[in-house]
Amino acid sequence: MFIVDEKNREYRLGDHGPKYLMQGPRMNFAIVQFMPGQDFRAHYHKVMEENFYILEGSVTIVVDGAAHELSRGQFIHIEPREVHYVINRSPAVMRMASSLAPYRESDKYEVDNPSV
Repeated sequence: MFIVDEKNREYRLGDHGPKYLMQGPRMNFAIVQFMPGQDFRAHYHKVMEENFYILEGSVTIVVDGAAHELSRGQFIHIEPREVHYVINRSPAVMRMASSLAPYRESDKYEVDNPSV
């Protein structure tokens, strides 16, 4: 058992990106934040499945070329090998919880960002 306080962790890219509260041994758990216009490269995982739960704001998540507009309280599950791309097209900060399982230290394969 362990307890982590989010305020003691930092976002990977300063004010945005993932803030990992746990990495392994069986799953990752992070809070992800994007300012308006921010995104991350499209990618997929061969083994890990990924989940996002929107905590604040709204976000566009493109999965295998189909754009999905999600807002606070919505959840999306992404299967292994599904290419996904996330962008905050709204004028407000977006925060979401993210989990990846089963944990693999290296299971991210970047692809060209979709034009959706």
